[in-house]
Amino acid sequence: MGSLVSERAREQPSKDAVVDTANRMSYWELDESARRIAATLVSGGVTAGTRVGLIMPNNVDWVRIAVAVTRIGAVLVPLSTLLSGAELRAQIRTASISHLVSVDEFRGRRYLDLLSDEIGGPALPPGEAILADLPSLRRVWTLPDVLDAQPGPEIQAVAESLETAVAPGDTMIVIFTSGSSGAPKGVLHSHAGALGAVASGLTARCITSDTRLYLPMPFFWVGGFGAGILSALIAGATLVTEEIPVADTTLALLERERVTLFRGWPDQAVALARRADEVDIGLSALRPGSLPALLPADRRPEPGSQANLFGMTETFGPYAGFPLDTALRRAQWGSCGTPFGGMTVRITDVESGVPVPAGAEGQIEVRGPHILQGICGRSREEVFTPDGFYRTGDLGCLDTDGFLFHRGRIDDMVKVNGATVYPSEVQAALRRITGVENAFVTHIDGDSGPRIGAAVVCRPPLDPSELRTAAKELLSSFKVPTVWLVLDSDETIPRGGTGKVDARGLRDRLARLGTTAGNHTTSAPVNGTRPA
Repeated sequence: MGSLVSERAREQPSKDAVVDTANRMSYWELDESARRIAATLVSGGVTAGTRVGLIMPNNVDWVRIAVAVTRIGAVLVPLSTLLSGAELRAQIRTASISHLVSVDEFRGRRYLDLLSDEIGGPALPPGEAILADLPSLRRVWTLPDVLDAQPGPEIQAVAESLETAVAPGDTMIVIFTSGSSGAPKGVLHSHAGALGAVASGLTARCITSDTRLYLPMPFFWVGGFGAGILSALIAGATLVTEEIPVADTTLALLERERVTLFRGWPDQAVALARRADEVDIGLSALRPGSLPALLPADRRPEPGSQANLFGMTETFGPYAGFPLDTALRRAQWGSCGTPFGGMTVRITDVESGVPVPAGAEGQIEVRGPHILQGICGRSREEVFTPDGFYRTGDLGCLDTDGFLFHRGRIDDMVKVNGATVYPSEVQAALRRITGVENAFVTHIDGDSGPRIGAAVVCRPPLDPSELRTAAKELLSSFKVPTVWLVLDSDETIPRGGTGKVDARGLRDRLARLGTTAGNHTTSAPVNGTRPA
């Protein structure tokens, strides 16, 4: 990390590295401020291998603190701003965090108070702090502690020595998964693994040194840290982000910064496109590769013609893809493209673990230089196969040309009247229905066997009978949901601590709806007030 940032600072010192709604930082400023912050951390006891938790929203300061931590060989542990006190405490224990850097407050959450409330003590003071049930934690830093100090030349020399000793195979980050079920896992990645994973996908994601990339995804996700921060640093691009995306302020930011690549959430893009039309803002700088909803109609790709970049926290983001500004051949529509350089993907029988031939479905296993080093608290034997593959838990197949098709999760695959249904396939089909902005699909257990339920976001709201009719045009009858939850926003969809959809919570909500309705197709209240 240190070599990368210093190289960018030498090559393009005045170029914007990171821009938020209030601040901007050039590559030279990022390099210099990260050096100073690194020395400050060293003066407080951080050294090579020290695990440093960071909890704060997306902004310029997040980036320079992250660079400071990793450039001296300490291990960054990004923590979600959505965590409860119990979840925060659990992740501190799991990752063995010894130094915690925390914003004072964000969106009503005071994180140090959350910690102290959980153990029944007073608010934690800045400085030294050892909590009885968090034996690894040695110090809590406030932002002024980290950002405002002016370390002397001797401690700066120590920090520089630590930086020169960092090796590519050293652990850079412990990043928690945003799994849809079960507790998040602390996944370890090296400097070479993380940087290599991101570099391998830059072409597919259309990121070059000329790119001005907007990415609102939280930096505590691999989608924010890897696809955002590291993508910009590796390409020498400019990253534009914001703490709280709101349509009007986001549009103003996109226009002001002449953003060329928008890689947010699809439903966010749809909402922004609608608002841009209302206020007559033209996002003329956006290029192909951006989410289609924000592009002019004549520049949008045909629905389904682009690859679905595919990856996970354990592979540090996408490990398969295809250039997002290029249409796939019709036979590959719906695929995730091909594995990136260096990555080997195989499909194995779910029961026996034996590799299956091209075209056959099974569990996706991956091996290569960009996968995880390990998982906190687990042995290598628990994580990898004897020949070094990681079992992803995803279902899929490879065609004869090496294109990967994702079919869902092993724990989500369900038999309906004896036939296999993949919720991800149903979800993708529902999102193609005119008027549907987003869809979330899972199975519901019942007395007569599993059924398929769907929460669908559409404005204006569609009647479940309309949705069912449209779905029958796209899906076999046994795949069509029998329980419908119609919403005008996805804000009420249950989510976990990292913001990903909570599959169990969604299943429970749809199950309650299905129980109330018996075996008949039904709908929840739109906006929680009116039965459809």
